[in-house]
Amino acid sequence: MSKAPIAVALDAPDLATAGQWAAQVAPYVQVMKVGLEVFLRDGHESVRVAQEASGCDIFLDLKLHDIPATVAGAAKSIASLKPRFLTVHASGGPDMVKAAADAVPDTHIVAVTVLTSLNQAQLTAMKWAGSAQDIVTTLAVQSVDAGARAIVCSPQEVAAVRAAVGAEVTLITPGVRPAGSDAGDQQRISTPQQAIADGADILVIGRPITGAADKAQAARDIAQSLGY
Repeated sequence: MSKAPIAVALDAPDLATAGQWAAQVAPYVQVMKVGLEVFLRDGHESVRVAQEASGCDIFLDLKLHDIPATVAGAAKSIASLKPRFLTVHASGGPDMVKAAADAVPDTHIVAVTVLTSLNQAQLTAMKWAGSAQDIVTTLAVQSVDAGARAIVCSPQEVAAVRAAVGAEVTLITPGVRPAGSDAGDQQRISTPQQAIADGADILVIGRPITGAADKAQAARDIAQSLGY
């Protein structure tokens, strides 16, 4: 059975729970996402547990953002874990993105454009000029030119980013919620079906799966809704 292009956010309270969740959903999804909170608490072991429990690709979502030399050093520090994806903030600038890409050539550096927790009014208040779509697209193009092989953007910008960066770049979309699900702290959201239709390659989904009583069934239901 082919697996759905979903990255499950393993925001678990402890390593044992993360491993259980990963094992439960692994038959239905392609990627496990280990985020900043879990990595800071459990370190490299969080990635090893997710890998061993699932056999899936690992999306290490650390959102590195510092001067280029520091980001390069941070990227090298996790190279032995061999994650498929590692995130950095696109707003750190092209030199920073390039430093990360050069430091871990076997890992796909993923440039995070504008967090999905921000809406247009907040971006305007922060003095970011232009629409969310314009800001996201500009950051995406700059990051790809600097060596990023993947981009994180909300479902609402994914079509514009796809048109701007072409077919070879992997587009990863958080802010994905099945119809009727609680949006939580996400602002710029869409359904899984719409995000895929607009050009997303991987959907990041957390609570609609990990918050379900039957996590395997929740993952299976979303996968089946996408034709997997």
